[in-house]
Amino acid sequence: MVKLGIDTFELPVNQSALNGGWTPRGRVTGISMLHESGTGGGPKYGFPAQMPLTTIGEGVNLLDNETYWQTRVGQDVASVGYFRTELSSGVKVELAASRHAGLHQYTFPESTNKHVLVDFSHYLPHPTRSWDSQFYVGGEIEIQPGSTVYTGYTSIANGWNLGPPVTIYVCGEFDAAPDEANAFKGRNTFPVGRHFRTFDNGTTPEPTFMGSTARSGPLGDRIGALFSWNGTDGRADVKSRVGISFMSVDKACMYKNEELSHWDIARTAQATRGEWNRDVFSKIRVDTSSKANRTKLALLYSSLYFMHLIPSERVGENPLWESDEPYWDDFYTMWDLFRNQVSLWHLIQPTYYESMIRSLIDMFKHEGFMPDGRSGNYNGLVQGGSNADNVLADAYVKGLQGKIKWKDGYAAVKKDAEVLPFFDQNPVDPQGSLKEGRSALDDWIPLGYVSADRNTRAVSKTVEYSLNDFAVSQIAAGEEPGDQGLYLRRSAGWQLSWDADATARGFTGFVMPRYANGTFHSTYNITNCGDCNWSDESYEGTAFEYSFVIPHDVETMISLMGGPQHFESRLDYVFQPNTSGVDLGVNGLGITTINNVANEPDFGTPYLYNYLNKQYKSVERSRQLATDFYFNSSNGIPGNSDAGALNCWLVWQMLGMYPIVTTPVYLLESPWFEDINITVNHDQTLRIRAEGLDDGEGRQGYYVQGVTINGQQWEKNWFEHDDFNIMTEGGEIVFELGTEKRGWETGDVPPSPGHVVLENMQR
Repeated sequence: MVKLGIDTFELPVNQSALNGGWTPRGRVTGISMLHESGTGGGPKYGFPAQMPLTTIGEGVNLLDNETYWQTRVGQDVASVGYFRTELSSGVKVELAASRHAGLHQYTFPESTNKHVLVDFSHYLPHPTRSWDSQFYVGGEIEIQPGSTVYTGYTSIANGWNLGPPVTIYVCGEFDAAPDEANAFKGRNTFPVGRHFRTFDNGTTPEPTFMGSTARSGPLGDRIGALFSWNGTDGRADVKSRVGISFMSVDKACMYKNEELSHWDIARTAQATRGEWNRDVFSKIRVDTSSKANRTKLALLYSSLYFMHLIPSERVGENPLWESDEPYWDDFYTMWDLFRNQVSLWHLIQPTYYESMIRSLIDMFKHEGFMPDGRSGNYNGLVQGGSNADNVLADAYVKGLQGKIKWKDGYAAVKKDAEVLPFFDQNPVDPQGSLKEGRSALDDWIPLGYVSADRNTRAVSKTVEYSLNDFAVSQIAAGEEPGDQGLYLRRSAGWQLSWDADATARGFTGFVMPRYANGTFHSTYNITNCGDCNWSDESYEGTAFEYSFVIPHDVETMISLMGGPQHFESRLDYVFQPNTSGVDLGVNGLGITTINNVANEPDFGTPYLYNYLNKQYKSVERSRQLATDFYFNSSNGIPGNSDAGALNCWLVWQMLGMYPIVTTPVYLLESPWFEDINITVNHDQTLRIRAEGLDDGEGRQGYYVQGVTINGQQWEKNWFEHDDFNIMTEGGEIVFELGTEKRGWETGDVPPSPGHVVLENMQR
């Protein structure tokens, strides 16, 4: 739950890092407990905060962080469970955290006064976009007798998903009594908020010190406290333990006392590393000896790290309703993580994954809809379809049971498929709700596609709703068989948006914007989606790209593109340099191909050659993308991490497999390590061996020459979850690798379980 780190600000605003707090060169404005990680969009969290100061004299206003913010000197140091930086004031900051509490250690310059500002009105801002910036609502702080402990709460509203106030209860403690401690308050002067502001936006007032207690009152006054130690006391360090809870101050204090029962930074960091090693890194084990490729190791384990930062496990921390079901938050978003992340969690984190799915179903039961995105205990934003449907279907077809109530799960996905959500008045989309559900059901149900004149993002929504309904049909097959046929037919709706006459770059036939009267937007630019944003006709991908994103019915997709030969030519083309027709911005820096591996819709495209029994081309394309755009550096991924989705794509690449979501199918590719041991189904081992793998000297290759599964020669370039029970009981996959580009597979191509032929596509 706690993600402790520095909050920084720099101009121009670093959008890709803004909501994580840390930016490469930004001034430090505070150190806070709650963060998202690796996401785009507007910021969320960045509270509650502390800030170490060496002076509070002339020119420093505790209500104005521009008067005390600090640049950093040297290089930040970060490892699992530990962070260190040094401020220009000379203060060294060290941080470590447990699940619900954080430990701060500030080492001040010798003989200076030591101050720690506790700011309950601090949050991550969005100065360039006022409509979804966070704003402070109010709070309360009380310094307990003895002055080493402070308690209270803060409430921060809005942000990325336009959510209501998030209230965090805080229990902080210092390791030594300060010489002086004072709570303060000040007028709420946030200049761009729409609510809870005072009338004075011209200047920032000075704080008023209140003694041991400060409360916001009816105008949402800002509150905080200042703790000071005399520089002649001989102490260099000030340490602070802070527990937080969404439930109560008492629970925050319990976390602080039980999870951080000492003041030792190294011990806390080591305990955190131990937990990550046990719960995450040990799930995929490769050779880490001196002979191992250090870059590949760093890429593998850092990718595993980033794909486990959010969603946030908040079992026992649900302030909205009482339930025996688990609670999770910060699904940011299903649009990103359904593509491949959930399929890996299913294998290596079945306990956590089951808990997540139970939480999603419980949200439906108590709030009416599952989220597509969720943060701060509130649903939003929906980028395309109701992609929690895909998540549940992927788990269902692979047999995940435990304590999941699948009857309720089916009711949740069926509501997504049938009930139009209320319009939430989000200013970025005047034509549909972004909070939850499918905002274009008013088109989808009567027309079978999403129209370009009555709804936004018609191309991408049509493609996504098709997969969503296929997902519903997959669960219906077991829970409500009478419904399966209906949703399977509806899953072919993408074919109604297929314009057989649309041409681009010498290719014919694409998914295109179609109007409610049945005509197509014939002049639509197939290779340029404009801003590719909320109000456009295709979201974060062109029509050229989305025409490949039909994972449940590749068979029909190939047919509509003119058959295998034409399909292969078109697939080859999207990987040619300098073909992209759109400015990819932060979602694809340095990428000049139509296929954009930095963005989720294109994740599966490099692997489509498997459907032609030309697996060697899938290996070639995907390996090239990985080596061209992934590096062991702070900018080592081609876009933002998207909550670990890009990192997970690389993990699958290294394992030599790729999942086809909402189906039990895994495509076979080419592993990066000679011997990989994956813990599946809690305590079973799936071993993946690569015989003849490239040794780095170019003497051998990574092209597949043959595959055996549990000792049996395997003739297909794919397998299913239940084959040999290998994903539940473990086993061994052996790849024979070499330099020859071989069509080694002689069996059937991967299936298209959503294959439906519509008789009247152009109705």
